[in-house]
Amino acid sequence: MYLIVEKSNVSGRVHIPGSKSHTIRALFFASLASGKSEIYDPLLSNDADSAVEVCKALGAKIDHVDSKYIIEGFAGKPITPADVINVGNSGTTMRFAVSTASLSDGCSVLTGDYQIRRRPLAPLIKSLNDLGANIFTTRDNGMAPVVIKGKLKGGKTSIDAITSQYLSSLLIHAPLLVNDTHIEVTRLNEAPYVEMTIWWLDKLGIKYENNDLKSIYIYGNQPYKPFNLAIPGDFSSATFFAVQAAISSSEIELENLDMTDPQGDKLVFSILKEMGATVEIKENTISVKGNSLKGAVIDMNSIPDALPAMAVLGCFAEGETRLINAPQARLKETDRIAVMCKELKKLGADIEELPDGLIIRKSMLRGAEVEGHDDHRIVMALAIAGLNIDGKTIIKGAEAYNITFPEFGDLIKNCGGNVLLTETL
Repeated sequence: MYLIVEKSNVSGRVHIPGSKSHTIRALFFASLASGKSEIYDPLLSNDADSAVEVCKALGAKIDHVDSKYIIEGFAGKPITPADVINVGNSGTTMRFAVSTASLSDGCSVLTGDYQIRRRPLAPLIKSLNDLGANIFTTRDNGMAPVVIKGKLKGGKTSIDAITSQYLSSLLIHAPLLVNDTHIEVTRLNEAPYVEMTIWWLDKLGIKYENNDLKSIYIYGNQPYKPFNLAIPGDFSSATFFAVQAAISSSEIELENLDMTDPQGDKLVFSILKEMGATVEIKENTISVKGNSLKGAVIDMNSIPDALPAMAVLGCFAEGETRLINAPQARLKETDRIAVMCKELKKLGADIEELPDGLIIRKSMLRGAEVEGHDDHRIVMALAIAGLNIDGKTIIKGAEAYNITFPEFGDLIKNCGGNVLLTETL
């Protein structure tokens, strides 16, 4: 499908939906627990649906009732699935499910869409095999499809966490193993996402020893108990509206955001303020208003999902903006560094790639036809650009935003945005 975007005055209040990262973690923790858990206000999106279906395939009973999930867990003992499990486009689900399937004595096969089948798994597979599993990839390339046979027992391993999802996957499952687990972390990108996982471990009463995320010791034989929890709003989704406000002269108030939550992308609001935007933080809401922005050097390592939106921001900031230290952005649904450089150039951006980021100079953009590359964050970032430039911006493959933010187009419209989702031009 195509998203047709024209320059608009976008302002108002936006209710940010639930966090994808929290929703998927909640689904896995509840599935691994014994008894019944309830998850309130979860994200409802394609990625969340993938996590639900994978947890069900491994033995959880999950019902969606009103605005909550009710989950009957399998007490750390997943079943052997009846068929190949398809995780769709969800990298988080794939990385977590590999470990979950390793708790079973049986054999499981996990695959996903074409993007999932080119995203790396090798460091996680190595660690899981160190801990007792027997896992291999069908093409011997460290990428899905992957064949998993347990059973995880615990022990010692090291992990090169070029994506934080590897370490989070180990941390989620290690408490259930018969032996203690000692993890040496040789590299860690996106540290706030691991801190989010540790936040969950604390909430669920898990015992561990954390040496500043350089090594972590998790005690074994710890069952998960059921829980009831409301999912907070998603700072990654909020980033697009925050950037929209910052590069315009309008004000947007974002509801359902809690600055005490461990999500890393809340750092975006501090960056916007430092660059010149007006940011006001209240209880459960954050207001952003555009002002004259100045370029900056921004370390993106902890917030790589914000890179597409921040690349757009750089086009509207005086001088030069450098997005650095995010090599893992090349390993997402797309190589987001290369893709944002390519697509923003079509709009007229003065932009160039770094090995680990982008250099962007203030640019006079103009609407053009661009490609979303089946990447939800690329589509939404390009839509924000289109709302602030002359001419018509046409984004191909716009339906990708349903992966994490199905309400995106409607929320833009509700705030005055001139956007149209259409199957044909």
